[in-house]
Amino acid sequence: MTDVRENIIKVKAEIPEGVSLIAVSKFHPVEAIREAYEAGQRAFGESRVQELLLKEPALPCDIRWHFIGHLQTNKVRQLIGKTYLIESVDSERLLRLIDSESAKRDVITNVLMQVHVAKEETKFGFYPEELLDFFNKHGYESLTNTHICGIMGMASNTDDEDRVRKDFREIASIFKQIRENPEFGLRGFDTLSMGMSGDWKIAVEEGANMVRIGSAIFGERQY
Repeated sequence: MTDVRENIIKVKAEIPEGVSLIAVSKFHPVEAIREAYEAGQRAFGESRVQELLLKEPALPCDIRWHFIGHLQTNKVRQLIGKTYLIESVDSERLLRLIDSESAKRDVITNVLMQVHVAKEETKFGFYPEELLDFFNKHGYESLTNTHICGIMGMASNTDDEDRVRKDFREIASIFKQIRENPEFGLRGFDTLSMGMSGDWKIAVEEGANMVRIGSAIFGERQY
């Protein structure tokens, strides 16, 4: 049986100061999340809207829910107002829809722009040139109810550490280019979310200040 409390304590002891831990609770039951909560964890990551909506009312209201999966446009309305951060904005169309639905609900939705550098075509996100073009054209200026807090990315799914490090370095470079460009005048653009259970240490070495860890905390998926 997985000792979630012990795992949380171990992972937090390894993560450097200034790096936020998102406990990836997708596919794990409410009981496991509650155990992590009781160990002091407050930020949890879910990848399916329906699963998050089922778990949210059954757990303490001060949990900060991060949506980390591919968000379908037809599910946006259900998600607005339920998240602390949507980490997986992978298209301008999705961003605009989040903004319009947030305006209807009179809430501000925090998001990360997802960038795609990995070698798998199955992963989602803006290609680097697309994301830089969005900012160069000041596409964010018309947003009224969405705050872009930074970017999220994933490395290629490979045992080649050099490849993984190269991917993280590219994501960090894109983040730095956007954050440090004075023409953009971005406020609160300070989150670089990258790294999971198998590669988070490399991600942190390359500049991540938010990591998403699931199996090292909860064990293998339970359903």
